[in-house]
Amino acid sequence: MDFFNDDIYDVTNRMVCWMCRNGNRLRALDHIAGIFTVLLTVMMLKEEQLLRRVDRLMAILIALQQRNETAQSLADKFEISKRTILRDMQALSEMGIPLYAVAGPKGGFRLMEGFQLPPLQLDTQEALTVLFALKAMIRMADTPFNQARFTIMDKIRALIPETTLKQIEPILEKLEMEVPARSFKTPHLTSLLALMSESRWLEVFYRSSNHQRWLQLLPKRVYASNGFWYCEAYSLTHQEERLFRVDRFERIKEMDPPKQLHHDPGPVTARHAPPADNNPIRIVARLTYKGMLVVEQDAHIGEMVRWISDDVWEIDFACPASEWEWAIRFFFSIGLHAEVMEPEILRQEIGQLAKQLYQQYEIDTT
Repeated sequence: MDFFNDDIYDVTNRMVCWMCRNGNRLRALDHIAGIFTVLLTVMMLKEEQLLRRVDRLMAILIALQQRNETAQSLADKFEISKRTILRDMQALSEMGIPLYAVAGPKGGFRLMEGFQLPPLQLDTQEALTVLFALKAMIRMADTPFNQARFTIMDKIRALIPETTLKQIEPILEKLEMEVPARSFKTPHLTSLLALMSESRWLEVFYRSSNHQRWLQLLPKRVYASNGFWYCEAYSLTHQEERLFRVDRFERIKEMDPPKQLHHDPGPVTARHAPPADNNPIRIVARLTYKGMLVVEQDAHIGEMVRWISDDVWEIDFACPASEWEWAIRFFFSIGLHAEVMEPEILRQEIGQLAKQLYQQYEIDTT
């Protein structure tokens, strides 16, 4: 930035000389102050833009070391225009970075084979992000990374400068991701992940509240929620996709893929039948504060909750016909903290469940 500072000095010096020669010394001082303010502001903005661009260029290189990237994917990632990304790629090429582009659906920008960046230092925000995520993982009762989750925190702390650690440690002490404490083990989680990545069929001895039996599953996804590990899988036994708790897997073993798959969901009972057509059903419900907290945690509709007035919230969404039974159970489970306003058929279904529950617990006063 020296060339820019030299320009400021040169322009200011010339203006002072010109004003002084014209006998306007006092006015010259006012003008000089204004000029300095404007020029220093411009210089600081230019420096800030330059630093942001340097950070972005480094982030682009890091991304390209992991995978191929298109100009559009990079533009989306950094929330800038595609044209700016193309200028960045040109700047990297001019710096001598061995980049090349491949056309086609699987194309994009790539780094030449063998090119590697030196190890990078984490800034304060990056170090805080990594340590916060690892701190949340430690609160899980069991993970596939039990030993690594502790050793990596020590390694990262060893790499972070002492001044950075002093900045982020007080934040980490007061920043938490809530994970319920669970006393269970998932001994087959690592094997499940490995077999799922290869799209293998499994025979699983599953222990639930109602059954203990062998199931034939094709795992689709594994995720952690509320302190538990869950596996979404197609169950040949149930002829549908279901959700299973991984800590209830007693034994697992690989199996050959079934020769034929039959998907027959079976008859739907009249009580749980959705409206006659197969169109999405609009559901509107009023919520108390506690009801709002429950609905907000739902992955699909949580973002649609809106505030109405003091202690009143509302959820308004289109429920797929295939999720009708879920909607009945979901709003019934919230109890007095939710009141479905529409559709009327959903109110009736929840009322029927409430009557059954009342009859189950009805007190005989005779």
